[in-house]
Amino acid sequence: MKAAVAHEFNTPLTIDDVEVPTIGDNEILVSIKASGVCHTDIHACHGDWPVKPNMPLIPGHEGVGVITEIGGNVNHLKKGDRVGIPFLYTACGYCDYCLEGKETLCPDCLYTGYHMNGGYADFCRADARYVVKIPDELGFIEAAPLFCAGVTTYKALKVSNTKPGDWVSCVGVGGLGHLAVQYAIAMGLNVVAVDTGEERKALSMKLGAKHFIDFKKDKPEERIRSLLGTGVHAAICTAVSKAGFDSAYASVRRGGTMVLVGLPPDDMPVPIFDTVINGITLVGSIVGTRRDLEECLDFAAMGKVKTDIQIRKLEEINQIFDELEKGEVTGRIVMDFES
Repeated sequence: MKAAVAHEFNTPLTIDDVEVPTIGDNEILVSIKASGVCHTDIHACHGDWPVKPNMPLIPGHEGVGVITEIGGNVNHLKKGDRVGIPFLYTACGYCDYCLEGKETLCPDCLYTGYHMNGGYADFCRADARYVVKIPDELGFIEAAPLFCAGVTTYKALKVSNTKPGDWVSCVGVGGLGHLAVQYAIAMGLNVVAVDTGEERKALSMKLGAKHFIDFKKDKPEERIRSLLGTGVHAAICTAVSKAGFDSAYASVRRGGTMVLVGLPPDDMPVPIFDTVINGITLVGSIVGTRRDLEECLDFAAMGKVKTDIQIRKLEEINQIFDELEKGEVTGRIVMDFES
């Protein structure tokens, strides 16, 4: 099969002919029809994070397709089912976190396209327990980004302690942020979008944000308090800059919630005094569970969320990575394996 392979950290991926994976009794084989591209894939290929993947590696954790093989112990899926393989490849299933429905916190979990080969390939092996079926209303291209970007932003909103009618700021209206705006509105929240440039402003307002704040023209925290008379109930920060996080924190009202999604390289000390005095809740949110993913897919299937997608080919992967690193991608890129 054809696959994009990272052989060493910080080197271009190569398009190789590799063996089709074999599956075990609890696994399935998926013929990949589309695969989204996420900035996390770049971090994996560069070895940026403390826990590094083993090389060689086939990246990708937004792969979707059709099941072609079923393991002997798999009875809840069948050949021909349309499924996606999310970032959470597998978890132990019996620790406190798994038993509480918090499998993304399992200390023994493994990640697709990081610990295990991912979806930048014609076929991908998956743990049958952790794939999620794609609603009939969604095509493969539309579904792919939801298996990371979609569920990540949806889960961030779920843990934000907000209710319909509350105000949230979505800091960063890029690949994740433009989905956060849509999920927030679908959940009955009022949105202040924070980014820069006329293109991001037009996108934010088109998606339904009540206000757009250009951080190069205004201090978002000051502008938010001027518009609302107080801060937001929650700030969802998908930006990857220290300045973005600091501003988002400062925009939260007393008793509000700051949800951390993006992963800036900077150290960011927490203002303990202000956090205590103002009763601020800080929440780290990583992707989502299988149930979160089903829910976020349902919103899209109902037409309430639509990803801004650029369709590309697997052979363009190094160019795609370069564009992502330069910040030239507004929405999400999906590689089409059927064209």
